[in-house]
Amino acid sequence: METNVKAIELRDLWRRYKTNGDTAARERLVVAYSPLVKYVAGRMASGLPAHVEEADLISYGLVGLISAIERFDLEREIKFETYAITRIKGAIIDELRSLDWVPRSVRAKAREIERANTKLEHQLQRAPTDEEMSAELKVTVEEFQESLLQISNSSVAALDELWTVGDSSGDAVSLLDTLTDDSAPDPADVMDQTDLKDRVADAIARLPEREKLVVALYYYENLTLREIGEVLGVTESRISQLHTKAVLRLRSRLIESEQH
Repeated sequence: METNVKAIELRDLWRRYKTNGDTAARERLVVAYSPLVKYVAGRMASGLPAHVEEADLISYGLVGLISAIERFDLEREIKFETYAITRIKGAIIDELRSLDWVPRSVRAKAREIERANTKLEHQLQRAPTDEEMSAELKVTVEEFQESLLQISNSSVAALDELWTVGDSSGDAVSLLDTLTDDSAPDPADVMDQTDLKDRVADAIARLPEREKLVVALYYYENLTLREIGEVLGVTESRISQLHTKAVLRLRSRLIESEQH
């Protein structure tokens, strides 16, 4: 009963704001949906360095929530929560990017690993091992794995940041949201998103089994890296390395497929 009452109240707030431009209704919508911001900020904070404050992420995310409320079209066949989460993530990522807190050396190392992975996959026709990657990069296996940890500690939203597709309103839609969203898509986006989903699905299918499992548990089952480590019986830092390798492999494959 309480849920129904809340749904009716929200519909009334949406109508008052979108029809009459009622700013009080808009403010109440921000309050009503603010738990979404805390959820997204908490999820992202778990993968960021300790000096990044969750309170800061929440403030960045509120900008995205307000923008989502202002731009949301009630006629769209998509749940507001799905739309808002994408914009909240985007606002947080944009702010972190503008602060430019990821060292250039780490970004350069990530690109170097992507290029080496692409080259070796062509040569070997399979995913290269840590030893093969280390040899290609002319570093020890330990140095390669340390690089993966540095990249992991500096990453922002991982897969959510890597691939976005434009929707008909010009907004960026997180690919992972399109993969897991059950609501009806806009017809104009179906072909592009289907092609992109197929390419990602193919890239994930070609990952080594443990990396594939980490991706599934992290992005689809919403487990933390620590929880995945407990499931697989290895340390959190090892899971962090596997996750980063998977992300860099997927990124290099998608970039390559876009160029062909």
